[in-house]
Amino acid sequence: MIQRILIGLVIVALGWLLVWKTDWFMSIMGYVDWAEKWLGGGGTRLFYKLLGTLIIVIGLMVMTNLFNSFAASVIGGVFGK
Repeated sequence: MIQRILIGLVIVALGWLLVWKTDWFMSIMGYVDWAEKWLGGGGTRLFYKLLGTLIIVIGLMVMTNLFNSFAASVIGGVFGK
């Protein structure tokens, strides 16, 4: 239980870092052409912030032990049980 909480906190911290320091990540990883085309000007910045937010949600689901149930329902719905 403690291990799951610690892993979730690390995932949340990484997502928060991606949202907080978006420009730093952009300087390292570069622009995403797909995001610039479909999300408009500044699309790469928005993409990284949305990705960070998704990572935070996944980290919270890991901490609360909801990730396995969520993944099973999504993947089970796609591939069948």
